[in-house]
Amino acid sequence: MNQSKPAAVFLDYDQARLDLNYNQGAWAPNADEIIAWYRTASLAAHDRLRCHNLAYGEAPLERIDLFPAREAGAPLVVYVHGGAWRSLDRMDSAYAAEAFVGAGINFAVLDFASIPNARLPAMVAQVRRSIGWLSRHAAEYGCNADRLFVVGHSSGAHLVAAALTSLCDDGEIAPNTVKGAICASGAYDLEGPMLSARGTYLQLSGEEVQAFGPMRHLSRIDCPMIVAYGDGETDEYRRHAKAFHAGLLDAGKVSELIVAEGQNHFEISTTLAQPDGILFRAAMGLVSRTR
Repeated sequence: MNQSKPAAVFLDYDQARLDLNYNQGAWAPNADEIIAWYRTASLAAHDRLRCHNLAYGEAPLERIDLFPAREAGAPLVVYVHGGAWRSLDRMDSAYAAEAFVGAGINFAVLDFASIPNARLPAMVAQVRRSIGWLSRHAAEYGCNADRLFVVGHSSGAHLVAAALTSLCDDGEIAPNTVKGAICASGAYDLEGPMLSARGTYLQLSGEEVQAFGPMRHLSRIDCPMIVAYGDGETDEYRRHAKAFHAGLLDAGKVSELIVAEGQNHFEISTTLAQPDGILFRAAMGLVSRTR
């Protein structure tokens, strides 16, 4: 007897295949090892580098760890961590600090609440407020506010893109604040994630899917973008990157698409901490040509 093909729930994905595409760990056997390395390398950076622990708000997690460059007036790179919108924090996210400080760049790690303690719209608002706070206070800590760049990985890439495209009442980012951004391995439209197993904890309304889906507001981007992904990513995350880059170009924006050969969703993040890594080199190139 012939079995009927499972019904498609999004594009040509049935439910099981869609759920698998939003479970990066199933595609990356070394995921747990790399996530553990995030914390170990971040703690080592805290041990070896100076760090300003700053508050951009009153909530316990509204904090920024700023690792200053040796010379005053250097550019500032701000990192927004991933974790599927529900895990990791700034103490897992300073692993690239030594590479950037060693290259003469200030490096800031943002913290913010995550699910279930906050909903995604509040997370986007916190990222916006923290970037705005840094731009206003950069000079106090020896950073050049006119050369502020933002990098996000995984759900952090979505938060970066959403912060640049959403209209939040709490803490607007002034136009031209961010001089360039890198979004690596992110999801840039929320319809697919909401229809996957992740929808059970994202719990977004249709209006929120629209408001916080960067693909739907590309005209609001006002800085050069680099969109990156590993060729070992899931089908969906590769599709997101290609569509985001193509959409940016169609909207008349400056965008570069980078593919990390032989890298899965987690491996690509480690290249931000490697002076010869693809993400670190991309960040340094963005900084050097944006003056």
